[in-house]
Amino acid sequence: MENKFAGKVAVVTGGSTGMGLATAKRFVEEGIDHVFITGRRREALDAAVAEIGKNVTAVEGDVANLADLDRLYDVVRKQNRKIDVLFANAGVSQPKPIAEVDEKFFDLHFDANVKGLYFTVQKALPLLNDGASVLLNGSIATTKGFPGISIYSATKAAVRSFARTLANELGNRRIRVNTLSPGHIDTPLLEQWQQGNALTKLKEEFAKNVPLGRMGTPDEIAKAASFLASDESSYINGVELFVDGGVAQI
Repeated sequence: MENKFAGKVAVVTGGSTGMGLATAKRFVEEGIDHVFITGRRREALDAAVAEIGKNVTAVEGDVANLADLDRLYDVVRKQNRKIDVLFANAGVSQPKPIAEVDEKFFDLHFDANVKGLYFTVQKALPLLNDGASVLLNGSIATTKGFPGISIYSATKAAVRSFARTLANELGNRRIRVNTLSPGHIDTPLLEQWQQGNALTKLKEEFAKNVPLGRMGTPDEIAKAASFLASDESSYINGVELFVDGGVAQI
């Protein structure tokens, strides 16, 4: 397993915390030559680099800002390496009932989760090796109608659509495009939903809704990402892999 990604280069957006950090860390543990991670907060990026420990470069930026994406790929280009794995993971998730949604809230989610993700892939194309693996971070919200997250759910439905069309469009380069759709994962993102005792109660409610009786961990997402990124999934293309403890399946 230590040589699973030997000789390969990966880019993980939103790699400073949570699922992105866990995935970048696992890539390095499994032998990747180098991983580039992005995030909007320098202090979080510095902490992530320290945790990963080696073979990592952090680039501060927001995927919703196309100039930041250009800067990310300029950094990769200067390393004189092509990209073998791209995990378009960065995104926004905030709850709000339809009656309270305004244009700013709407644009926040679509700019990051749809526009940012799409151009993360498009701008990587000149740097992607033929036969590369592209992972798009989806959600069980593509199939579940959870109340209060109508905007977020719509953005993730767009992501699922991208995986289908891009898998077909990039097939002539043998580039595989798959969606990785997490369920209830215990990440720092939930702190934007609730705090203190309310956060503890929220996690307890999430766990009750999972057939396995618990929330998932970021590393459980990383394991699935590792599978889809590697040659172990060489004939898997255009799929949506749910990593959700059964929430969207049962």
